[in-house]
Parts: sequence; C-alpha cells; structure tokens
Amino acid sequence: MKKKGCLYGAIGLLVILSAFLVWYFVNQSSGEEKSMEFEKPEITDIVKKAVATGAVRPRKEVQIKPQVSGVIEELYVEAGSVVQKGQKIAKIKLVPSETSINNAQSSVELARIRLQEAKRELNRQESVYTNKLDVESARSAYENAKQEEKRAKQLFDEGVISEQDYQRNQMTLEQRQTEYENAKLISNNALKAANTEVEIRAQELNAAINNLQLLREGAAQNSKQVANIVTSTVAGMVLDIPVEEGSSVIERNNFNEGTTIASVADMNSLIFEGMVDESDVGKIKEGMPLELTVGAIQNKKFDATLEYISPKGVEEEGSVKFEIRAAIKPDEEYFLRAGYSASGDIILDKKTGVVGIKERDVIFEKDSTYVELKTGEESVEKIPVEIGLSDGILVEVLSGLDTTKQVKIQQKL
Repeated sequence: MKKKGCLYGAIGLLVILSAFLVWYFVNQSSGEEKSMEFEKPEITDIVKKAVATGAVRPRKEVQIKPQVSGVIEELYVEAGSVVQKGQKIAKIKLVPSETSINNAQSSVELARIRLQEAKRELNRQESVYTNKLDVESARSAYENAKQEEKRAKQLFDEGVISEQDYQRNQMTLEQRQTEYENAKLISNNALKAANTEVEIRAQELNAAINNLQLLREGAAQNSKQVANIVTSTVAGMVLDIPVEEGSSVIERNNFNEGTTIASVADMNSLIFEGMVDESDVGKIKEGMPLELTVGAIQNKKFDATLEYISPKGVEEEGSVKFEIRAAIKPDEEYFLRAGYSASGDIILDKKTGVVGIKERDVIFEKDSTYVELKTGEESVEKIPVEIGLSDGILVEVLSGLDTTKQVKIQQKL
C-alpha cells in the first residue's frame, strides 16, 4: 500500500508540474505577441563590400646570403636596424679544410708551370717570326716560280714553247705566291696565339693565387671587396636575423641557395596580401579602393588600392578562394610591421546620407517589400516601401518612409 501511495503521489506531482509549464509558456507567448518594439529610420551611410583576410607584407624583401662558407664571427646589425646598400651585415670566419688548402696550392703550382711553358713557346714563336724561318721555304718556292715564269715568257715570245706550257707556268707562279702569303699570315697568327696563351695562363695563375688567398684569409688579392664580409644588397630595414654569432653558414652557389644571414625590406612600400571568396571575386576589379583593418591597431582604417587578382583559385577549407594584392597608402602616424594580420573591405558600392533601416524589419512578399508602421500603442499598419542598397544589416529606403515614422521590429536579435 505504501508503494502505491508513493506512485500516486509522484504521478500527481508530474501532472501539476506539466500544467504549470503549459500555463507559463502560453502566458509568455501571449505576452510577446502583445509586446511590440519600434525603431525609427535614420540618416546613415551604407557600404556594400567584399571582405578579404590576409596580412601586411613588404613589396620587396631580399634574403642576404654569404659568398663563402664558414662561421659567423660578428654581427653588425640587429632586427629593426635601417641599413643602406653596401652596409656591413656580418663577418664570416673561414674554416677551410686541409684538403681544400692542398688542392688550391696544387692549382697554383700547376698554373705557374703552364705559364712558364706558354712563355717559352712565345719566345720560340718570336724567334721564328723575326728570322722568318717558317716562311722561308714558301718564299724560296715563290722566287723560283717567278724565275721560271720569266724564262717561260721569253721562250713563249720566241715561239719555242706553246701557250699552254706558258699558262701552266703562270698558274704555278700564282699558286706559289698564294702559299707564300698564307705562310706569312700563319706565322703572324701563331705569334698572336702564343701571346694570347701567355695572357690566359697568367690569368689562371692569378685566379689560383686569389683562390688560395681567399681560403686562407677570406679576401682576394688586389680586391676591394672582402669576401668574408657580408653586405646588404639593398637599402631598407632588417626584418630578421635568423643566425647568431657562432652559427655555421653555407655559401650561395649553383647547387645550394645558401644560408640566409638577414632579411631586408623596404618598409615604405607595403602591400596587403589576402584571400577573397569565389562568391565575391566576380564583383571586384583592379583599381577598387580597400579599407584595411589591422588587428594590432584598433580604431584605425588604412587606405589601399586593389592591384592584383589571381586568375587561379585554390581550395581552402572546402571553398575556393582567390589571392589578391593591394598597395597600402603610407601613413606617417602609424608604423605597420611586416606580418600583421589584417582584413580588407573591398568597397563595391557606397551610399552616403540616405534613409536606412534594419533589413530584418523588411517584409518580403513575392516581388514587393513592406514595413509595419506604428499607428497606436499596440497597432501597426503595413505599407509598401522601395528599397535600394544593402550591406546585409542596413538597407537603403528609396521611397515610402522617412525618419519621423516608427517601424516595427520584426525580429529582435
């Protein structure tokens, strides 16, 4: 009996609670229906825009890399320093291997031997050219051919030999003359070639000596530029020094891009790089103005101009987006740092000083739009209105409404 009494009591309690909840919600809904709120239209500016998210970047950023491998011995600048073109960035201590030194020394000795051989050949060619040893045979043959032609001419005039025999002697003379001229030309060219060979071998020796000195001291002979001193190739601000004193670095060459010593950029020429959704990319074009909002700088808008829209989209988080770039107008009051996150509002259309209401308060029925105006404490009148530009929150009212009226709020947010 006690169990049945408890069960009946629990059932009764549930019935009472259910009745109370039904009564509460009915009264709440009826209260909402009776309670209406109104809002007056206002004169405002309405801007329709597309939003791009991205970051502030320098237009030109250069990676400074060394010409030699070694260890950072000293850094002359730090991040944030302003440098000029040619200014020292770092000094590198060379740590060449014994094998490299030995190979360089061997190259110097080999180049010196080749230079000596080239000089000996030049002396020989000069002696041959001066004494005409290499053309003497051709000259003698030419002189003999001239005597033979002269004798054949005399015999031809006396009718002793035929015209064909005489012409054969003339052809032989011309051939010997050509051979003589070629011999003189070859002799002259051989002398020039010997001189050129000496110059080439001298340059090879000089290059080998410079390479050896570069490995030992870090500077080439008779060179104004010290190879182990890293200098800035552009003027600008040092954004980053990714190495420290004592760090090993690798030189830039055809097979390795080298270690970055510093990043230098012109901070007076900044751009905004961002991504815009494919639903908005068809509405924008180059030359449109942007308003940038930088996360690190509150209550400040930066002006920019759209200068690039990527012709190819990339898939990002399930949607296709397109890269854009915009030139940021310099602002002397604020310093923009590279890498600041920012959002860009691309202005598609703008209306200033127009009557605007919340778009939530507009009633859409087929092809017509309406609002409900206050006519009494708890009464409204539905009237047609013509609307224009909308930014998604506010909408422009072209006709049918002014700022003296009160519009019913359709959905309180």
